[in-house]
Amino acid sequence: MTSPAPNPRAARSNAPSRPKGQGQWALGYTEPLNANERMKKDQNGLDVRDRILNLYPQTGFDGIDPQDLRGRFRWWGLYTQRRPGISGGRTAVLEPEELDDRYFMQRIRLDGGRLTSDQLRVIGDISTRYGRDVADVTDRQNIQLHWIRIEDVPAIWGALEAAGMTVEESCGDTPRVILGCPLAGVDEDEVIDATGVIDEVVERFVGDRSLSNLPRKFKSAMSGCADQCTLHEINDIAFVGVVHPELGAGYDLWVGGGLSTNPKLGVRLGTFVTPDRVAEVWHGVIQLFRDYGYRRMRTRARLKFLVADMGVEWVRSTLEKEYLASPLPDGPPPPPPRNEGRDHIGIHRQRDGRFAVGFAPRAGRVSGTILTAVANLADRFGQGRIRATTMQKLVILDVPESDLDALEAELAELDLVVKPSVFRRSTMACTGIEFCKLAIVETKGNARDLILELERRLPDFDEPIGININGCPNACARFQVADIGLKGSLVPDDNGEMVEGFQVHLGGHLGTRSRLGRKSRGLKVTADGLVDYVVGLLETYQANRAEGDTFADWAEHADEALLTAPSHGGSGGAT
Repeated sequence: MTSPAPNPRAARSNAPSRPKGQGQWALGYTEPLNANERMKKDQNGLDVRDRILNLYPQTGFDGIDPQDLRGRFRWWGLYTQRRPGISGGRTAVLEPEELDDRYFMQRIRLDGGRLTSDQLRVIGDISTRYGRDVADVTDRQNIQLHWIRIEDVPAIWGALEAAGMTVEESCGDTPRVILGCPLAGVDEDEVIDATGVIDEVVERFVGDRSLSNLPRKFKSAMSGCADQCTLHEINDIAFVGVVHPELGAGYDLWVGGGLSTNPKLGVRLGTFVTPDRVAEVWHGVIQLFRDYGYRRMRTRARLKFLVADMGVEWVRSTLEKEYLASPLPDGPPPPPPRNEGRDHIGIHRQRDGRFAVGFAPRAGRVSGTILTAVANLADRFGQGRIRATTMQKLVILDVPESDLDALEAELAELDLVVKPSVFRRSTMACTGIEFCKLAIVETKGNARDLILELERRLPDFDEPIGININGCPNACARFQVADIGLKGSLVPDDNGEMVEGFQVHLGGHLGTRSRLGRKSRGLKVTADGLVDYVVGLLETYQANRAEGDTFADWAEHADEALLTAPSHGGSGGAT
């Protein structure tokens, strides 16, 4: 890694007082201020590829350099898994080498969530051949595999790359996967098809060494979706389809969104971006983040902190003066989303008269066997086009109307539901303690059990309700913006013993009126008491809401006693 020279233009920026000593390159602070920055300066994360392919498969796991293992491997989508049998109570007290298993999670980058049937078959084969037939569809449109051995990585990468896929910069302090609408190019109501601009940015900038040492990760979204399904409010940068009254269809620019332990919703810069300038503007914002982003503390190294400290006017001014060829015109805000659910589940008519069929796994967990079967169905009933969504779901495109019933039936045989219950439709879960070294609690299993019990005990509940289950505070499953957000933690049970459970956040929402969920410090529930608590909470909502209230509306203003002690709560429930 080569640090840039101090930016001579920085002194000319009309800016408020900047925080000093934050490791900002543009202000001349180029000496690494922590071990992560030192690791990146010692060698660019992209350079580990050769060792992964040609050295470590020969040395085996024990021969991997620790800086590569827990640092640079992430630039190529590899994370060590959690060693089995380690309880959540020990997550924060053990050293990394004590948590590491000898297996890896491999993330596959799918910009725009796009897959062909041939590509999905390759992923399915890798999962069954090398990954114990386990796979996850993530809420960032990637697919993750587990149980991967370092000795098998060369064969895995060879198969993926031969099929036109990549793992490059799917993790690390890099520009991560770009979110796109799964119905891009086929939705009758879309404002603009962002497929071309996503492809341009990926082709020009993924793997660009000048952008492979950012202060932290950089998350992007580009979409003209009428549902605004790429969740522009919580990305570092987002291009949202709008129509300018004079310039036609293009994009509204948002920056500075992100969740984790200090959530912030993104803000509009008030600019209009024509399609031909999207790549330039994206490149300008990521360079601004690279040069001005904070590098002293990892917990403050995301773009959202810089935007919050410096303000929208400074961001726009600096972007236009230092990184763009010319200023951007002012532009209109996006219209309200067509559908607040934003998941593309169900059957949707395409503009060509065929149909897109969206279906729901259980909280994103699938298998290689299932993925291969889905690929075959996409060939039989469509044209081999599959898409992942930002809600851990999948979509098959191009299905003739005459084949809809047959496809729905065959998906159901795979436990993939086209018309799911509200609970299955809108429950998400991160990887959890099964594989993740940061997790405190189990998530996928809790999500599965919760869905089944809610369907059994509340069969007539049919209002949209998002339940997001997270294994730790890092918000991979976006608990702060769910109707019911569950953050994994250790909580006291009825006997005062610390057990797996969740801190509860209520009333979060992204859409017409985006807001973070309401958090009460004492509102916690054990894993064993989770079903009783959620059942009671939903029954209390139905009994006490005002006319027209969604759950998020009700939870925002409900008396705290109704939230902490709902009518059906049982032993081991909320505390």
